[in-house]
Amino acid sequence: MNYQKNQFSCPVEATLFLIGGKYKPLILWHLIEKPLHYMELQRLIPKATPKMLSQQLRDLEECGMIHREVIPEKPPKTIYSLTAFGKSIIPVLDSMCNWGTSFLDGLDITPPCRSKL
Repeated sequence: MNYQKNQFSCPVEATLFLIGGKYKPLILWHLIEKPLHYMELQRLIPKATPKMLSQQLRDLEECGMIHREVIPEKPPKTIYSLTAFGKSIIPVLDSMCNWGTSFLDGLDITPPCRSKL
């Protein structure tokens, strides 16, 4: 992906450009522990339509945050994993998880998902 010199007015804007999107942070979060098949991601993010999930995965692949590997089986399987660049976002995702946990604790809500920390 090519970026223009004056495309971003601040670092937060650049970060949101890369990981902003309805499901991009969730996709990255689920890929922290291990590579996942497309259908595993679909099950982990049930609110994402197949079209939206595919688009978000394409965007993350295009900017170099995830790697897509097609396994030539019948039917073919697609596996997604974090690249080194994608792994560099883990501290940000951990901070988001910590902040969200504190927020939900204040509302006395226990999230159904488990923290990876």
